[in-house]
Amino acid sequence: MLSPFSPPALTARAVRDFDAARPQRLERALGDLAEGFARFSLAWALAWSDLRNRYRGSVLGPIWLTLSTAVMLGALGLLYATLFRMELRDYLPWLAVSLIVWNMTAATVADSCACLIQAEAVIRQLPLPYTTHALRCVLRNAFTAAHNLPLIAVVFAIFGVLPGLEIFLLLPGLALLGVNALAGALLLGIVCARFRDVVQIVAALMQIAFFMTPVIWKPELLGEMAWLLPLNPFFALMETVRAPLLEGGGGLAIWLAAFAWTALNLVVATVFFVRFRGRVAFWV
Repeated sequence: MLSPFSPPALTARAVRDFDAARPQRLERALGDLAEGFARFSLAWALAWSDLRNRYRGSVLGPIWLTLSTAVMLGALGLLYATLFRMELRDYLPWLAVSLIVWNMTAATVADSCACLIQAEAVIRQLPLPYTTHALRCVLRNAFTAAHNLPLIAVVFAIFGVLPGLEIFLLLPGLALLGVNALAGALLLGIVCARFRDVVQIVAALMQIAFFMTPVIWKPELLGEMAWLLPLNPFFALMETVRAPLLEGGGGLAIWLAAFAWTALNLVVATVFFVRFRGRVAFWV
């Protein structure tokens, strides 16, 4: 008997028409993506439910995350503004955007490693597209990051920071982050489902990336070596969000690098998704 979550008239036909000699991996992968986006509301509801369950029984709920981020922002701002000999009114708004964007990125990467493993029971029992689980991961972390957005507005108001018309470039910047988050969730979800040790490798690499990326330090501190920063994918993508708010939209090199890294991420994720999608149910 088909589950009510089954795509209408597709599940039975897909099983009946499957030919091991002609697996049609590309068609099935594209169908998974199309069906996952068609059920976007389901991924939204599941992500929202995850957030509510995470803070069940808490008095302040996700406000704790906002408070902890505010304390960290104030402490790091005072410390590194002194160490780097910068004006607090120039450094703190920059740090606020950087820290919040990085926390969202790092949390999404870490969550992506387990997005399919955590959905093991659902994958084994219901014919939901894997794209739904990846979207659920991305939306869950987007909801969490949204609780910190008021901190940026507060810091900007305190120090009188007013973005110009370049703020409209924030929309394509956020779109690039979203595309990379989804591609990364599908890629890391599949790889980590097969090789569980990759989770620890990714965690170690993210710690290194934090110090190698201008999050708590500014790019100009590198001096003549600053031109190498677009080779860091985290910097390129972060700058597409940070620059429209603080730096006049960023340079052409930054946007070209961000699009190039996005294209590479999409290609690698697509290759893995098409090739190994049919094995995920056996790996989780």
